[in-house]
Amino acid sequence: MVRSRLRGALLQIGMTLAVVAVLVGLLLASPYRWNFKALLPYRALYWNGLWLTIQASALAFLIGMFLGVWVGIARGSRNPIVRQLATLYVETIRGTPFLVQVSIAYFGIAVLINFNNKFWVGTVALGVFAAAYIGEILRAGIESVDPGQREAARSLGLNRAQTMRAIILPQAVRRMIPPLTSELISLTKESSLLYTIGLMELMEAARRVGSATFRQFEAFLIAALIYLSLTVPLSILARRLEDRLARGERKGVHL
Repeated sequence: MVRSRLRGALLQIGMTLAVVAVLVGLLLASPYRWNFKALLPYRALYWNGLWLTIQASALAFLIGMFLGVWVGIARGSRNPIVRQLATLYVETIRGTPFLVQVSIAYFGIAVLINFNNKFWVGTVALGVFAAAYIGEILRAGIESVDPGQREAARSLGLNRAQTMRAIILPQAVRRMIPPLTSELISLTKESSLLYTIGLMELMEAARRVGSATFRQFEAFLIAALIYLSLTVPLSILARRLEDRLARGERKGVHL
């Protein structure tokens, strides 16, 4: 088992390096004249953009987690009005592009309430967007728990709230960790759309560097590499968590 995983990991690394080598070779062989030195005076823009991207993504994820818990609970509510309202929210958010949502939030809602902080408008909009997906992850995690667990809890005299807190959620949370990590990756990439409201995140930093240096290709290539440096470790973490969860479930079945 260990050798098989090692061979698989080495094969994946080898294929990745081969693809990167081919791409680098093609780029170097092209007639395009590379000039990354022109970007060096603007490296502070990249650092500031990266920091703002991390802040916006992390805060939006926390907002999404807080709202997503309530959305997930509401989606499984016995009250039909609460359940339908939650369903309407999820379908509306998931059925419209985030670009449209952040535009409505900044150019519409923020104007109506006279709120001009671009960072918080964009971050809250991103969090509201994430909540619809996190709520579905939560609902799926709860529904994945064996219904017999609820019946056993009732036989012990636990009410619905106690059952959810002590029996269902501890099991569901373990299963939700991998998809939640994947959602954080998606959220980090979606944050690039915040440049449309003038927020100085990584995408906007690359755009300004490209406009100032007339080296658009290099500017956005650096931005792509920075995004990869954020998302690849998270992707590896998500896969490892998923593998560990799968091993844990197999042991549970064996026992």
